[in-house]
Amino acid sequence: MLQLAEFFSNPKETCSYFGDRCSHFRYFYIQQCPLEFCQGLIERGWRRFGEYFFVPICAECKECISIRQVVRGFEPNKSQRRVIAKNADTLITIARPSVDDERLALYDSYHNAMNIKKGWNYRGITKEVYSDNFVYGYNSFGYEITYRREGKLVGVGYFDMLKNSISSIYFFYDHNFARLSLGSFNILTQLLIAKRKNLSYFYPGYWIKNHYSMGYKEHFRPFEELINAPDIFEVPIWKPYFAESNTSSDDFIPKSSVKSV
Repeated sequence: MLQLAEFFSNPKETCSYFGDRCSHFRYFYIQQCPLEFCQGLIERGWRRFGEYFFVPICAECKECISIRQVVRGFEPNKSQRRVIAKNADTLITIARPSVDDERLALYDSYHNAMNIKKGWNYRGITKEVYSDNFVYGYNSFGYEITYRREGKLVGVGYFDMLKNSISSIYFFYDHNFARLSLGSFNILTQLLIAKRKNLSYFYPGYWIKNHYSMGYKEHFRPFEELINAPDIFEVPIWKPYFAESNTSSDDFIPKSSVKSV
């Protein structure tokens, strides 16, 4: 029998994306979450971090929009093909989530850089907090994807491989390798893995149109948006954001460049 604990964030907590607003979240804490229940939550606009699932329930703001890319219709555009070409020598490894000093150091340096670049609140990370966010709760569906250049860890992403989709969780990278556009490359990697596996959707997380930090997700088209806020027993309603889409059967990662363990 599924067991979960429900709780809510402080409704007066300052929003991470709009400093003049407050944010409010609903949470589930679920140990050993079944794949089917995880997928049902993702389809209803929830996100997963470790064993915690959350969804925004802000009363006066609806800027955070749940979107999902339609995998069948996705084809990298000219700019995205350049990103792929720049990363021809980037080694991609897919494994189960883990934590070590190398990952902690990269996470810490990434957030220090984002504090300077975008004003993010800088907080150090411990092994336990990192595990709580990214390692625990992966069950049968959670994976880690790492990116290396000449043996150096330059990027780490986390995602869930669901029955009909991939749900991206989080990504951080070495700003010394910003020229590689690793954030975009991480999305392209997961999108095209989904294409290879004939999955239907890719969930990149919440999108805020024209936002300096969250607006980039609309560059991967076509996509759909969740237009209602369904509870767990209600039907989610998704609609296309763009009416027209192209199709492609392109493969992405040559088998020789991907190492799965």
